[in-house]
Amino acid sequence: MNKSFLWSEWSESFFMALSAIRSNKLRSVLTLLGIVIGVFSIIAVTTAMRVMQNSIESELNSLGSNVFVITKYPVFHAGGPGSWAKYRNRKDITYDQMLKFTERATLASNVGAEAGRGGRIAQYGAQKSNPNVTINGVTPDIFEAENKKIDEGRPISQSDLETGRLVCVVDPNLVKTLFPHSDPIGEKVRVDGIGYEVVGTIKDEGNVLGGGQPYMMVPITTFFARYGKERTLDVYVQAKSQQVFDQAQEQAQGIMRAIRSVPPGKENDFEMVSNASLIDQFNQITFYVRIGAIVVSAIALLAAGVGIMNIMLVGVTERTREIGVRKSVGATRRNILTQFLLEAVVLCEVGGVFGVLMGLLGGNLAALAMHMRAAFPVDWAVIGLVVCSIVGITFGVYPAYKAASVDPIESLRYE
Repeated sequence: MNKSFLWSEWSESFFMALSAIRSNKLRSVLTLLGIVIGVFSIIAVTTAMRVMQNSIESELNSLGSNVFVITKYPVFHAGGPGSWAKYRNRKDITYDQMLKFTERATLASNVGAEAGRGGRIAQYGAQKSNPNVTINGVTPDIFEAENKKIDEGRPISQSDLETGRLVCVVDPNLVKTLFPHSDPIGEKVRVDGIGYEVVGTIKDEGNVLGGGQPYMMVPITTFFARYGKERTLDVYVQAKSQQVFDQAQEQAQGIMRAIRSVPPGKENDFEMVSNASLIDQFNQITFYVRIGAIVVSAIALLAAGVGIMNIMLVGVTERTREIGVRKSVGATRRNILTQFLLEAVVLCEVGGVFGVLMGLLGGNLAALAMHMRAAFPVDWAVIGLVVCSIVGITFGVYPAYKAASVDPIESLRYE
């Protein structure tokens, strides 16, 4: 049997399958709903997860090389409402602790600190921001640790810290809001009644993890004078090289335990966050979400498969005479089997394509709502369509076999 004959047979069966679906539009649409729902649920969830993962990885890449963060609170928290008290009751990471840590951390090339106060309104002349600006008190090393590049002007300096100067570095979002048509360098931005001279701006490198929250950075001593020292810091530690990164983390953990008087045998009362640990935590938290989506999809696809089998069996009964006519003019059992099996697969694939498109649309609309970059999980889209083919074959075999087994003489008598 040559390839051209096989191709002709399959293409004829394919177009006959499409014709059968078109001739029973309402029945086909109702049958497709289960497939669409099943594929939509898994594609929408995996798309949303992929969007978040890409954003988090981009955020991690925005950190300087070989950087980890020591913080009071975990980045991701999966416990119940009451479990947050464990972290809230921890002692703050203070500025004095950060200074002691810097003196002892011999494997660190840079140690930067940051404390924030959100929900502020920034104003320059008649221009005013929404109450969503974060003012961050920082040390000079934070710029390299967070990989924040200066676009114009200069970063916060050590002399700014020592003198407690009222200066600031503003991010691109705040520049666009307050200085849409002017140069911000040397101008004063007012926050909570205090004017801060703009000495630098952060280079715009695109939105990351939403990227829409505007912020400004001031010397940490200036921040403490305005908002008080009774708050926790995030400490950014940059190892001297990738080769000593793990040793730097171990050293940092030992130093912080000693500074914070953590008894031997007790767990840390602080978190150490690195690029790898953030990805691991994210994957652990979203694992059960993905499993839940797969279970829901499997149930929907199983129900859809039963529906397809039912509709195909009804179709075989309704088209008994058609099958007899085909057999009487030379169609073989294999021709009939191929026709009905392909019809079931095409029906599933049409539903699969709609499910994939709706899932991608739904997942990426959620991404746009959170100001994240869209994603297209090609692997899951392919998996979804392959599963649809498997469902079509699995639940289409019996109806196709029944159609192929129809006796041509009896079928021609069927009314």
